[in-house]
Amino acid sequence: MSCLRAPWASYLTPKLSISKRFQKPLASPFFCLNSASDSPELVTTGSQNSLRLILHDSLESAGIDTRHARSAREEFRQQVARLTKIDAETSITISRGADLARTALHIAAEDDSLVSHSSVPLPVEAFVERLDDLSMEFCSLYLPPSEAPPEVFLGNLDRFFYVHKGFCRTEMMSDARALYLHSVLTCRSGSAVMLSLIYSEMLKTLRVCGFLDFDAEIYYPSDFFSLPSGYQRQKSKFSDQPHILTSKSLLVEILRNLKDAFWPFQYGHPSSLFLRAAYAANHVFAPIISGESNSKSYGGLEMASAKAAQHRLGRGVWTNARFGDMRRALAACERLIILGTELEELRDYAVLLYHCGHYEDCSEYLKLYQSARMSAPYVRDEFEEDIVKKLEARVNLILAEKGWSKQTFHESFWNSTEPWKLNPRWIKNDKLRAYGRRIADAGFRIRLVVK
Repeated sequence: MSCLRAPWASYLTPKLSISKRFQKPLASPFFCLNSASDSPELVTTGSQNSLRLILHDSLESAGIDTRHARSAREEFRQQVARLTKIDAETSITISRGADLARTALHIAAEDDSLVSHSSVPLPVEAFVERLDDLSMEFCSLYLPPSEAPPEVFLGNLDRFFYVHKGFCRTEMMSDARALYLHSVLTCRSGSAVMLSLIYSEMLKTLRVCGFLDFDAEIYYPSDFFSLPSGYQRQKSKFSDQPHILTSKSLLVEILRNLKDAFWPFQYGHPSSLFLRAAYAANHVFAPIISGESNSKSYGGLEMASAKAAQHRLGRGVWTNARFGDMRRALAACERLIILGTELEELRDYAVLLYHCGHYEDCSEYLKLYQSARMSAPYVRDEFEEDIVKKLEARVNLILAEKGWSKQTFHESFWNSTEPWKLNPRWIKNDKLRAYGRRIADAGFRIRLVVK
């Protein structure tokens, strides 16, 4: 069973939601680079500069069903399209633009589909109703009198959320469930950004129902231990500004947490995911960092980690967040590109495409990153830029090599990373072959090999 799949079957019974979240149908946007901007952003359909996001197409070409993942991604796109520039910079406690809870649940639904291969999509609406039920339960148990000051109201809300319901903060790397909203609602343990999201949804529901008559804000902690808490906006200080989450910053934080947790190369450079992946390519294949020897510049731990990561990528050994997950890392990168954050997302996505064997797409993203980086006003990291150029040169050499075949390594890559997918060619006995197919259809993740 996937770490994403929680015991939510008992919540599948349809109920009338307390506060229906209105969704206006929108055209599906896609990503391109706006030459007048410093970062990628979404534009309307019709641009000639669109880029292909390859994860779903690549999986489908390898025979993997991506219907639920595509549907969840489309819902994510529609929610992101509702974020105007003003809405993106608005506090998460204000109901404007995208439905943040629904957007986070669609992120979880896509990742759940990619990993669990379930024939049933994640029940997004059931978890939306659970958020509404939290607010209604607070009203029935902890709602103070109408004349109570804001401090009492928010104190009761904190007591209800953290003491009565038992929500707590946990380390993201120790449990991948802390990164997904539906799992946090089920297990009541999550990251600071997920707790802030649930807290803000309760505040918005209470305001819609008429129980909250003052402006409240959420203090988002910057340390690793504190809990998000509410306070009255009129009493806020200038020093509180960095601790306020906006709609876009919340989504970026959610996606970057997923990207960090599931990055396939967990060891190496402490602050740059790109350098970790570049070092892995440097150790496993041939050097792309000139003047650096595998045996001299790096210790045995880094070399062993790089080779172990490549081994896992080639055999689909997925255990927990500490060992990474190429699919979820690619999905997080693609959603960050759709969201339109920093240019470095193009570069990080490109290096993952390199490891997957999508050399042509990798080359396109590296070229786009290089051209956009040239006009960027901020200071560049010369060391990272030098490695980007060397990686681009290596990709060009691979594409120019006469013996390189378009038999597409990426198809065999995904096929080799299906530890639960039974290949009938491995089974010579007809009876065992039929039995193995029944087991595979039942969802058991085994590999049966008969010599």
